[in-house]
Amino acid sequence: MKRYNTGFKPAVAFVKAFEIRETLMSDWKEIPGGVTAPKGYQASGIAAGLKPSGAMDLALILSEVDAIAAGVFTTSQVRAACIDYCRQRLQAKASARAILCNAGQANAATGQQGWADTLETAAVLAQALNIDPDAVLLASTGVIGQRIKMDILKAGIPPLVAQASPDGGDIVARAILTTDLVPKSIALETQFGDRPVRIGGISKGSGMIHPNMATMLAFITCDAAVAPPLWQEMLSRAADRSFNRITVDGDTSTNDTLIALANGQSRTPAITEPGEDADRLEALLTAVCEHLAKAIARDGEGATCLIEVEVTGAIDEAAASKIARTIAGSSLVKSAIFGRDPNWGRIAAAAGRAGVRFDADALQIQLGEFLLMQQGQPLVFDRQAVSDYLKQVPQRAYLREDTVKISVSVGEGQGSAKAWGCDLSYDYVKINAEYTT
Repeated sequence: MKRYNTGFKPAVAFVKAFEIRETLMSDWKEIPGGVTAPKGYQASGIAAGLKPSGAMDLALILSEVDAIAAGVFTTSQVRAACIDYCRQRLQAKASARAILCNAGQANAATGQQGWADTLETAAVLAQALNIDPDAVLLASTGVIGQRIKMDILKAGIPPLVAQASPDGGDIVARAILTTDLVPKSIALETQFGDRPVRIGGISKGSGMIHPNMATMLAFITCDAAVAPPLWQEMLSRAADRSFNRITVDGDTSTNDTLIALANGQSRTPAITEPGEDADRLEALLTAVCEHLAKAIARDGEGATCLIEVEVTGAIDEAAASKIARTIAGSSLVKSAIFGRDPNWGRIAAAAGRAGVRFDADALQIQLGEFLLMQQGQPLVFDRQAVSDYLKQVPQRAYLREDTVKISVSVGEGQGSAKAWGCDLSYDYVKINAEYTT
């Protein structure tokens, strides 16, 4: 059997990017608190009664001052009313004070009444907070085609507002969940001069995961001061390198929403143009998004492990990303990983159908430490040893080490990218066959 150091050659650009990232990572640390770790934020979550199960279903994130707001949303032509609402709000004014999320009803494909419900929701929350309705952003998750239960939602807003707290980061991470098994939350801190800057985030998602924008639902808070256009550019790039590179089942959502707030409460100098400070903040933002994206893929419905696909040697990053996403999203690859079957031919086939030109004679495939194909030629390998590697991946453990790693090189180009997915198990079909029943 052949191992990693026998021939796999990551592209030069990838190595350089990795070195830069490692340098930046030495400047930040993980801290508790999630979205309330940055200064000037509060959050809350309650069980209002929107879900028949009685689980928490209403969530609030609140900035104590006006915050610069940016968003990335689903590209689906069938959208939830909250998507159009947020787009309009952010186009008119790139700032906000509050994000309200209901979990239970998607309010997608609900026509004019769904739109009216959205406007009423923003007005009711604004009144409870004594802020302008234009300072409210909204998100919904749940069953498509179902309107929000407005009487229940409106009754839940006063206690939701009353419970908002600087310590509410953990509870709000749980209040946005649907079929997720675990909450997904992270906060990172770095120093700008003698002051700390923090970014926190939460996300939800387990099924219907194949974003073409950002993610299912994700909310980011930051206490730096950033110019609105620059903050939007940072968020869009971070989304492309994180949420847009995950897949669970190949289905995108009607409600995909990523919103990021930056309220300036760190009191560090405002970042108004590209430069070193902007690069450092974007790296921190991307790290938060990547953590949340991987957590979603790891928590895929019925999944037993996270799959990480690294592609190098492509003509550019976009080409590498396309190949990586195709492999991560292949039902045949995902099924083989679930069966602990080292069927590398499925990886080769997925790379070949990604719609990216490369020399098949340069193709190289590695599973974990095992080199399976080199220079377009199959290699002799210990099938049982590779299968054992797949079997040793922790089952359904929410750990950062429970990852099957697939490495693919397609040439000598500078393009590199990673994508994340999960295996495809029997339970995925069972969960989704019974979703509304």
